[in-house]
Amino acid sequence: MRFLFKTSYAQDTRLFRDRIDAGWYGLLGVAVLMVPFVLSDYYVGEVTWVFVYAIAGVSLMVLVGFTGLVSLGHAAFLGIGAYAHAYFLELGAPWVVAASLAVVITTLCGIVVGLPALRMTGIYLTIATLAFAVIIQEVFNRWEHVTKGLAGMPVPKAQIFGVSFEDDRSFYYLCLALLVLVLWTTRNLLRTPTGRAWIAIRDSEIAAQSMGVNLAIYKSMAFAYSAGVMGLAGALFAHKIAYLAPDIFTILLSIQLLLLVIVGGLGSLHGAVFGAIFVALLPPVIAILRDSIPATLGSVASGTGVKLFAIIGDGFGGFLKKPGVEAGIFGLILVLVILLEPLGMYGRWMKIRIFFSTFPMYKRATFKRQKSYMKSERLR
Repeated sequence: MRFLFKTSYAQDTRLFRDRIDAGWYGLLGVAVLMVPFVLSDYYVGEVTWVFVYAIAGVSLMVLVGFTGLVSLGHAAFLGIGAYAHAYFLELGAPWVVAASLAVVITTLCGIVVGLPALRMTGIYLTIATLAFAVIIQEVFNRWEHVTKGLAGMPVPKAQIFGVSFEDDRSFYYLCLALLVLVLWTTRNLLRTPTGRAWIAIRDSEIAAQSMGVNLAIYKSMAFAYSAGVMGLAGALFAHKIAYLAPDIFTILLSIQLLLLVIVGGLGSLHGAVFGAIFVALLPPVIAILRDSIPATLGSVASGTGVKLFAIIGDGFGGFLKKPGVEAGIFGLILVLVILLEPLGMYGRWMKIRIFFSTFPMYKRATFKRQKSYMKSERLR
C-alpha cells in the first residue's frame, strides 16, 4: 500500500497528486493519441462521440455534481450552441469566431435561466429548466430564418486557420484537444474559491450562506459556466452530426445527459468521462450484439447439430431489433446503478483500486453508506 505524506499546503492544489499519478495520466494520453493509428475510421468516429459527450458531461457535472442543481434543460443549451455555431459559419465567420460566439450566447442564456431560478431548489428547479427546454425546442421549430425549422440545417466541415478537419482522424484530435482544455480549466476552477463555494452550496446551502457565500452570485456563475461549456460541446456536436434538426434536442437528450453524470459518478470529472463512454458506446455495442449473436449461435448450432442455439440467437437478435429496446436498456442500467452502486462507475473504480492497494487488509465498512446531509439541513 502506498501512503502519501503531505508536507505543504501547495500539495493540496497540485493538478496531479504525485509523480506516479502524473505518469499514469501520461501513459493514458499516449494511448489516446495512438487510437487513430490502431483502430478503423468507424471506431475512431465512435471514440470521437465519447469526447463530445464527455465535454457535455463536464458541463452538467459542474451544475449537478458540484453545485447540486439538477437540470433537465441542458439539451436546449446544446442546441443553442450547435445552431449558433452553424449559423455564424453560414454567415462566413471563421471557425474560432463562430465557436466563441456560440459559447458567449449559451453563457448569456445560462445567466438568463439561472437568475429566475435562484429561489428554486430541488424538483422546482428541475421543472423550471424543463420548461426552458420545451420553449427553446419550439423556438428551433419556429425561427426558420436562423434554424431553417423542420427542414433542417446543414453544417460544413470544420476548418481552423486554413487547416481542414474533414476526415474522422483530424476531427478526433480536435475534439480530444478541446476535451483536455475543458477538463484542465474545470479542474483548476474547482480548486479556486469559486469551485469550493459551489461544493459548499451542494453540501448545505444554509451552512454555505452562514460562511459568507453569496448563493445568487455563485449559482448564476455555475449556470453560466455550465451553459458555456455545453455551447462548446454543441459546436462540436453540430460538426459531428453534420445536419441539425429540432427533433434532436428533445427532453430525451436532456435525460440522457443526466443519465451520463449519474451513471459515471456524481461529483467527479472522471465520472463525466466514464459516463460519456457508457452513453456513447452502448448503442454501437447493442448494434454489434444484434448482428453478431444470431450469427455466432447459428454457427455453433450448425457445428453441434443442436438447433436450440440458432433459435435462441434468432430470438435474442429479434428482441434487440425491436424499437425502444435501447431506451429500456438505458433505464434498466440506471435503476441497477442507483440500487447497487450509487457512486457510479467512478465509485466502483475507486473501490477496486482501494481493494488492491489495501489487500488483504481491505474492509467492507470503508464504503459503508452514510447520511449525506448535514445537521443544518434539518432546519429547512
